Amino acid sequence: MTFAIITYVPHILEQNQYFAYSPYVREMNIWTKQVDKLIIVAPESKSGKTPIDINYEHDKIEFITIESFDILDLKAILKTILKIPKISWKIFSAMQKADHIHLRCPGNIGLLGCFVQILFPNKTKTAKYAGNWDPKSKQPLSYRLQKWILSNTFLTRNMQVLVYGEWEGSSRNIKPFFTATYNETDKSPIITKGLKSRINFIFVGALVSGKNSLYAIRLVETLHKKGYDVALALYGEGVERKKLEEYIHQNNLESIISLEGNQTQDIVKKAYKTSHFVLLPSESEGWPKAITEGMFWGCVPLSTKVSCIPFMLDYGNRGVLLEMDLEKDIFQLEYLLKNEADYENQSRKASDWSRQYTLNVFEEEIKKMLQS
Repeated sequence: MTFAIITYVPHILEQNQYFAYSPYVREMNIWTKQVDKLIIVAPESKSGKTPIDINYEHDKIEFITIESFDILDLKAILKTILKIPKISWKIFSAMQKADHIHLRCPGNIGLLGCFVQILFPNKTKTAKYAGNWDPKSKQPLSYRLQKWILSNTFLTRNMQVLVYGEWEGSSRNIKPFFTATYNETDKSPIITKGLKSRINFIFVGALVSGKNSLYAIRLVETLHKKGYDVALALYGEGVERKKLEEYIHQNNLESIISLEGNQTQDIVKKAYKTSHFVLLPSESEGWPKAITEGMFWGCVPLSTKVSCIPFMLDYGNRGVLLEMDLEKDIFQLEYLLKNEADYENQSRKASDWSRQYTLNVFEEEIKKMLQS
């Protein structure tokens, strides 16, 4: 089987191997175990690989480089108009050679892929929509357009669309799905975390405005001012790092807040194991791995009510759904900090739920789809 991936994820060529963002590549390595040849259509990055990049584990890869693009201003729109025909032709050529077409959405490249796949109604296809599928959520026009094309069973044929969560009114080709990080063999006993000593919070994600990392800092800062022995470690990089560093310095928070940068999966896993809470006050998510990874190790999740997160947290029974109102959220947190039995109950429920979704289960589901 020749398997073509159409993706917006930038790839790095180093020593005849292709590297990209590790959570994405780990997942794709599971898909590509089942295929003979892999065609990747993606932008190529000229920057060197980082600790969060890993390589594809396949010995027969054809890489088709395309330019990335955006439509953020008039100049970018004009450049995009000139780029689109060439990019679309490359996507078409890859799809023509493939036995199975796989789209990674949402994103600008995914949008083009959605249009081009219409020309291949008889080929077997899958699309992974890694964003928020909630039809009531406010999203950019390009995202809404991708969702409309993928849901339209006249335009999009012979395709299973994998989405996070179950949504009323979905078309028959929409398949509720999940993602995973850990194997069955990773299910080692969880470290007991009482609330009598320092209480550790962890944030894992890009330091960008949409992830609201500053709100995470302010939550822990407020608890510290109220006399709680707390600390927060933030893992990730992004354009807001300097702003966060300034806030930490101006408010003398160096002793309780640390910016750890991008780290390997093993380092982050060790941090989850010793953390009490995993924080993600994000404005938009698909299936947030940071939440499920933290829950796997018994961290009680604290997250916003976006996408399928309310379902993941059982509507507040195995975590805290943030209101993004500091006073209200501190009230919710203090309740758990003052009631250790409730904290331990939520921690156990979080772990039990997350440990259902292992890479082993994920791989079996992928096999079923590729063999059907």
